[in-house]
Amino acid sequence: MEEKNKISVVIPLYNEEESLLELHKTLKKVLENMNCNYEVLFIDDGSTDKSWEKIKEIRKENPFVRGIKLRKNYGKSSALDIGFRHSGGDIIITMDADLQDDPQEIPELVSIINSGYDLVSGWKKIRYDPFIKKYTSRFFNLVTSKISGIRLHDFNCGLKAYRKEVIDSIRVYGELHRYIPALAHIQGFKVTEKVVKHHPRKYGKTKFGASRFVKGFFDLLTVLFTTRFIRRPLHLFGTLGLISFILGTGITIYLTVLKFLYGEYLTNRPLFLVGILFIILGVQLFSIGLIGEMITKSLNTEEDILIKEITE
Repeated sequence: MEEKNKISVVIPLYNEEESLLELHKTLKKVLENMNCNYEVLFIDDGSTDKSWEKIKEIRKENPFVRGIKLRKNYGKSSALDIGFRHSGGDIIITMDADLQDDPQEIPELVSIINSGYDLVSGWKKIRYDPFIKKYTSRFFNLVTSKISGIRLHDFNCGLKAYRKEVIDSIRVYGELHRYIPALAHIQGFKVTEKVVKHHPRKYGKTKFGASRFVKGFFDLLTVLFTTRFIRRPLHLFGTLGLISFILGTGITIYLTVLKFLYGEYLTNRPLFLVGILFIILGVQLFSIGLIGEMITKSLNTEEDILIKEITE
């Protein structure tokens, strides 16, 4: 690999004391064989076991290891974001600390980045996870591919490689770490995937739970609305408003015909109130879309001026 590359390996962890020494031993061997400048950042996401003591022990042995301890468990996205902001490499590798991700994959990931890609996402084609986690992940990956417009088999694989420019342009929070490839793709970065080895969990137990699946779904909606419609809010609110207005108008016309042609009373028809409600809601949604468009146009004008100043 090129000598100018510095590799930062960011490893978020929570209660992984048993695996850290073994992980570091393998990781150090791989990175030293690559003959590159490197750093390893262990991000302790509020562990309650002896993970932090293990990190300090590793640091004494290897000066290229750094540890950051968070006061409490904020979640994987926050831990990754902290790691990204403190990493100094040209290429950033992320991986989990549970020994299921294989450090031997790192040289090939770096090679793919150096071939012209901005982000390489691992694909655990053969995976050793509990049944429920395995099949909910397949459903999640299918839905995310359809919505985001990029076809990947494993958005949630912890083993990924990024150019520095990618992580500098994306802020990770909530459960958005799952959607970094989608966010990068939407911003125009070149994204691909690579089949990687996946090992059975050797120590501890998985942190996966039903709540993470629900939170992930809501964050998928966040990605959709803040990327696809952030510069064209009228496309979203205007469409919803138009549908609501048409439904309300149709209901009102129908009831008006009943009133004047058949003499039916409308005061005892709840449908009349529903029609009025749809019309009002449609106007409000359309108005929100127009206001959003005006705000977006104002921001875009300021952005164009800034870009002009920079380029000049």
